[in-house]
Amino acid sequence: MPESKKTKDTATESAELYHPSKEVIKAAHVKDYDKLYKESIEDREGFWAKEAKKLEWYRKWDKVLDDSNKPFYKWFTGGKTNIVQNAIDRHQKTWRRNKLAFIWEGEPGDVRTMSYHALNREVSKFANVLKSMGVRKGEIVTIYMPQIPELPIAMLACAKIGAAHSVVYGGFSVEALATRIEDANSRVLVTADGGWRRGKITDLKGIANQAIERSPTIEVCITVKRTGQEVYMENDRDFWYHDLMGLPIASAYCDTEKTDSEDMLFILYTSGTTGRPKGLVHTHGGYSVYTATTHKYVFDIKDEDRWWCAADPGWVTGHSYLVYAPLINGSTIMMYEGAPNHPYPNRWWNMIEKYGITILYTSPTAIRGLMRFGSQWPKRHNLETLRLLGSVGEPINPEAWKWYHEVIGGGRCPIMDTWWQTETGGFMITPLPITPLKPGSATKPFFGNEVGVVKEDGTDAKAGEEGKLVIKAPWPGMARTIMGDPDRFIDTYWKEYAKQGWYKAGDSARIDEDGYIWVIGRIDDVIKVSGYRLGTAEVESAMVSHADVAEAAAIAVPHELKGNAIHAYVILRTGVAGNKALAESLKEHVSKELGPIARPEVINFMESLPKTRSGKIMRRVLKARAMGVDEGDLSTLEE
Repeated sequence: MPESKKTKDTATESAELYHPSKEVIKAAHVKDYDKLYKESIEDREGFWAKEAKKLEWYRKWDKVLDDSNKPFYKWFTGGKTNIVQNAIDRHQKTWRRNKLAFIWEGEPGDVRTMSYHALNREVSKFANVLKSMGVRKGEIVTIYMPQIPELPIAMLACAKIGAAHSVVYGGFSVEALATRIEDANSRVLVTADGGWRRGKITDLKGIANQAIERSPTIEVCITVKRTGQEVYMENDRDFWYHDLMGLPIASAYCDTEKTDSEDMLFILYTSGTTGRPKGLVHTHGGYSVYTATTHKYVFDIKDEDRWWCAADPGWVTGHSYLVYAPLINGSTIMMYEGAPNHPYPNRWWNMIEKYGITILYTSPTAIRGLMRFGSQWPKRHNLETLRLLGSVGEPINPEAWKWYHEVIGGGRCPIMDTWWQTETGGFMITPLPITPLKPGSATKPFFGNEVGVVKEDGTDAKAGEEGKLVIKAPWPGMARTIMGDPDRFIDTYWKEYAKQGWYKAGDSARIDEDGYIWVIGRIDDVIKVSGYRLGTAEVESAMVSHADVAEAAAIAVPHELKGNAIHAYVILRTGVAGNKALAESLKEHVSKELGPIARPEVINFMESLPKTRSGKIMRRVLKARAMGVDEGDLSTLEE
């Protein structure tokens, strides 16, 4: 396949425009974005009804969109469905029952594969185990596990019987787990004895036991034996997964519950910096339609694809694009337990070559982390099976984008740089394979979505002018509420633009003259220096464009004259040592890239940066340390 064409684009803020190859365009599901986008806006409900008809329903909906109680929108009301009906059941009636559903590799190197037929068997068996433990429709089961096949099996088993799941990332602390169990009022916890990460065992069962002590609602704890280390098991409360799955109660046949389109599928907690965690509620019908449609069109999903979303199911990316959408679309899914650079920095590239992965979807943090080790590691492997790449989690800096495109994608793989949130359920702003790309831009809205960038007064910002990102109309994948706190749902997302009926994303952005959207970052990640507003992402991109820098974080620290001064935290590339001369060189580099106003006051050389387990830099922790104040809740911090 020939390389994508690269042209100069002087009219916009990106100097380069990457055009997809003729082969990519020819293979794409969507050939004309503008035409289909126009149709989807003019008849939004008609567009989503057409997509919904591509799935199976026990009973067709009465109404596509019920907006009678804004902002608590409902989709496909009156429809009867279950996400498992489309993710597993319907594939049993076709050749796909014998297709690989999962290829899984553990960090120590163990491998398991599972067909759609085998997945159906395992999910049905565990669904019956849950029923034997008294789990009923509407109940919320908490899942706290490493990235092993039993995690999606547990999620799907809950959905199959009409119970909801609350997946808590398997690296969260005792306090974080206990808080989430309490908020969900869970009676059943599913966990594992441990998981592997960088050659070490994470003691998940030990953490779970401590959390249970603080969570009087837990009556049953089911534990998967993953690592085999000694763990404490309490009589009448603790059960081994493998023991239960071997009992007659674990029948391989289980009816899928016919749920209402608006019945709760899962809650997922956002890692907010203040206040108790927000449990976002997602439902069966709209979420199924939205995730499946976005996945299919954005990544041009074909039956022969081997899809790898390198996110953990503990985050929304793992829910939507590791488990649910790929299964609905009948994909073969790659899943990996451990760290991307263990035992060597070629672990990912080796697996892409070994399993013939065709699409890789990961975060800029992971890309920058692997980029740090240089190009020689990926160049040892044949990555020619790759045809598309994806980015998620935060704006990707152009330097990392180009490395990802040229070194990993061989210059032939378009990068689908997606913007979305836990609250949105799926991609909101994203290219398609046919979209000409600008490194660092998430490009344009997905079908049916009207996205705006507005000033403080709610009027549209001019081309190139920074403002607040808003979504101007409802979409099927949207969260329905915050668990037990509808007022907070309104206050957080809908109150500011209640008059217009817009959703406030909480991000700042700008739209260029070509209509391409550039997400700058969280509004609370904007630095104001001498009255000028600078996005942390802009400063960090400028830092990373320096040849010696692998990764960077920027924060604002109060300054007597400027209001705020920029402090930068820098991880250098392998073999480069930090010193005063390099610090001065970096300051000059940023000043040259962004202007003197962006010149950092202080450069700190670091071995690592504080990050959430989803890979986002915790700038508030850096700021607290710089100012010598309390760092606050660190439950979401990667150890």
